[in-house]
Amino acid sequence: MTYRADPARYDTMQYRRSGRSGLKLPLVSLGLWQNFGGTRDYPSAMEILGHAFDAGITHFDLANNYGPPAGSAEELFGQVMARDFRPYRDEMIVSTKAGYGMWPGPYGDFGSRKYLLASLDQSLSRMGLDYVDIFYSHRYDAETPLEETMGALAHAVRSGKALYVGVSSYPEKQTREAYRILKEMGVATTIHQPSYSILNRWIEDDGTIDACDELGIGIIAFSPLAQGVLSGKYNRGDKAGTRADAQNSSLRQSHVEPNVLEAVENLEEIARSRGQSMVQLALSWVLRRKEVTSALIGVRNLEQLKDNLGVLNNLDLDDDEIRRIDEATKNGLMQLHPNPTGWLR
Repeated sequence: MTYRADPARYDTMQYRRSGRSGLKLPLVSLGLWQNFGGTRDYPSAMEILGHAFDAGITHFDLANNYGPPAGSAEELFGQVMARDFRPYRDEMIVSTKAGYGMWPGPYGDFGSRKYLLASLDQSLSRMGLDYVDIFYSHRYDAETPLEETMGALAHAVRSGKALYVGVSSYPEKQTREAYRILKEMGVATTIHQPSYSILNRWIEDDGTIDACDELGIGIIAFSPLAQGVLSGKYNRGDKAGTRADAQNSSLRQSHVEPNVLEAVENLEEIARSRGQSMVQLALSWVLRRKEVTSALIGVRNLEQLKDNLGVLNNLDLDDDEIRRIDEATKNGLMQLHPNPTGWLR
């Protein structure tokens, strides 16, 4: 059966402007990082993606290396676009990134012009698109002049292969410099995609969030649930099929230290007092900041997507609740921040 979007899809979602650009994103965006790879079949993918679009999620976030295996998430999204989403392309924001290893040899990694532009062409081919709405430098590359990396982003815009460009996991100093270089090239830095959550506040600590506000750069927070830790499932020992699985390396030991899990336990009472799930409390906290345009979620099934969307029913946090959250987590914050090569530690 051919997919037909719900006529009421814009009735409940809220949208925020990305910095001082003309681009608006839904408060909740859907990322295809680890749940839409080679093991995901088309019907289950379409069930999630279709429900998301029907709920007003217009932004779908990918990267060249999303899978596993690398490239498979873009391939699957390309199938969805060709079979079901094509009539709605102009209602959607599709983003992709390049910056991590994709192919052998010296030209398939980091931030060179050669790699970024070749990768963008490959991403467009996998998704069957003429352009992406946002193209990101996925991480700062200290070995490549920033002028070269930003020049590649500017070229992507001028060639019509990307409408907007941004950076991901760039610290405050490099964010400012990227903005300056792109501005001199006549291209705006529309958006920054950093990790940000109740337990991971590095963009507050190093001033990145303040720099984005000052420069008019929007922020879309990835891992707002701290790789699922803020759902509370790891406290319950529910690790099957999650990022705590032994064969999945994306979850760091620092995410599940006893002090971190104790902080999550402390937050559960606050969530209950608000009539929210832990997931919804975590998203409310990220979205409390006016600088944050959107929270980028990842889900394995439809039930998780519906839980995430429930945040729209109770977004506001008062000063006392924020104080209680700070108190509950003061001994459980993850000391994560990008180092000069873009890795979080």
